[in-house]
Amino acid sequence: MKRGKAYLDSLASYEKNKQYDKEEAMEIVLHNAKAKFDETIELHCKLGVDPRHADQQVRGVVVLPHGTGKTLRVLVIAKGAKADEAEAAGADIVGAEEIVQKIQGGWFDFDVCVATPDMMGLVGRLGKLLGPKGLMPNPKSGTVTMDVARAVKDIKAGKVEYRVDKTAIVHCPIGKKSFGKEKLLENFDTLMSALVKAKPAAAKGQYIRSLSLAPTMGPAVKVNFKV
Repeated sequence: MKRGKAYLDSLASYEKNKQYDKEEAMEIVLHNAKAKFDETIELHCKLGVDPRHADQQVRGVVVLPHGTGKTLRVLVIAKGAKADEAEAAGADIVGAEEIVQKIQGGWFDFDVCVATPDMMGLVGRLGKLLGPKGLMPNPKSGTVTMDVARAVKDIKAGKVEYRVDKTAIVHCPIGKKSFGKEKLLENFDTLMSALVKAKPAAAKGQYIRSLSLAPTMGPAVKVNFKV
């Protein structure tokens, strides 16, 4: 893959194979976030787990103290009082059967879908549509719940879901370049604390195998992280 001059210049500004303390790594990442838009700073963490085994899955949610910098459109599938609660909490779209039909027709103008448990019989029909897009409500991510108001408020406040992929890596945004070093480091600490607490009992040996930070358009910087 051919890289542009700005990317190559960034790559030459630090030692690619060196593990930096988180403070220095963040400074390098912010320096190398040179795009004309407000780049997202991403965390990539390789874990010592085997995702093929159910008892070694790592998945959860955490509310970052400074959010992610992204405004999410929240859809809530609920009826009656729960629909009213969702609207009052700031949900962007609220509905029931008519929303399910709309999605079946190809509508996906939302970022997060929350549903009450009693609606999952309907929502279950959408698995093949929402699943591949990462939009399917799930109890483990807090998006299947009777407390829809809390779910909406947490998402709006900066709740992110972390989930190990099939290569045992967690990819997660921790904010925007414009947040600055201190706020990004606070988000980093919060996410890493959640990841460490989520270590499966079945995971053996070193849990955090490698860790790096990267801006949207720039190279990754390795971080020295010991548990």
